[in-house]
Amino acid sequence: MPELPEVAALTGFLADSLVGRRIGRVQPVAVSVLKTYDPPLTALEGRTVTAAARHGKFLDLSADDLHLVIHLARAGWLQWRENLPAAPPRPGKGPLALRLHLAEPEGTGFDLTEAGTQKRLAVHVVRDPADVPGIARLGPDPLDAAFTRERFAGLLGEERRQIKGVLRDQSVIAGIGNAYSDEILHVARMSPFKLAASLTEDETTRLYEALGSTLREAVERSRGLAEGKLKAEKKSGLRVHGRTGEACPVCGDTIREVSFHDSSLQYCPTCQTGGKPLADRRMSRLLK
Repeated sequence: MPELPEVAALTGFLADSLVGRRIGRVQPVAVSVLKTYDPPLTALEGRTVTAAARHGKFLDLSADDLHLVIHLARAGWLQWRENLPAAPPRPGKGPLALRLHLAEPEGTGFDLTEAGTQKRLAVHVVRDPADVPGIARLGPDPLDAAFTRERFAGLLGEERRQIKGVLRDQSVIAGIGNAYSDEILHVARMSPFKLAASLTEDETTRLYEALGSTLREAVERSRGLAEGKLKAEKKSGLRVHGRTGEACPVCGDTIREVSFHDSSLQYCPTCQTGGKPLADRRMSRLLK
């Protein structure tokens, strides 16, 4: 899933590639992709892209007084194309969800694609980004100057949930998903199952600093990269997420996993849980 650093890089890439250029055609392919109908998608055609912005994990392309807002969800991606076919795409079972042609040069634009069977990629055409429900309920951006340690502590003090879930909750903090929450907790040397409201002052400071440094470093690594290189960059920069069975780059212990019905988390027992493996119900059932 694209998270804050990848969406920030995509925003920069689209700002360089689209601002000042006129939209030719916008063609929805997947029935599920378009979430708004007024203004219609065709209202974008002929308008000039004036800005690209990010709201949490949402991409926002301004076209005069309208906004094309994109949420790539779990398996969506944006692919820049210099040779889009002129013929309209045919709906089918493939990954293509939406195609945007620029007016010129001919064939230039991008495809929105989504792998898998769960179609969650979402496109909105709105007059104000706040009209998108997912944006309206976003919490503060963790890279904003106003996101201070004191504000962070205030958010955690209201939570009686495990810290992993709090970091991923977009209504609490915008932009962090499964991968970077694992990375942040590893840097902070903290168990993902620790209750947010139970953190000491020192733990809160450590987590706040880990959050900022992890995200800023990931943003810097991705800055200036074309969209086609962002997935590989993200994967190469992850130290624990997606690396079950590998050695922790800090202490050398084996990275372990806890699986849920639709996701998993990775952590280092030595760095994060005092050497104790966390309970994994799925593995416990397999061992019976």
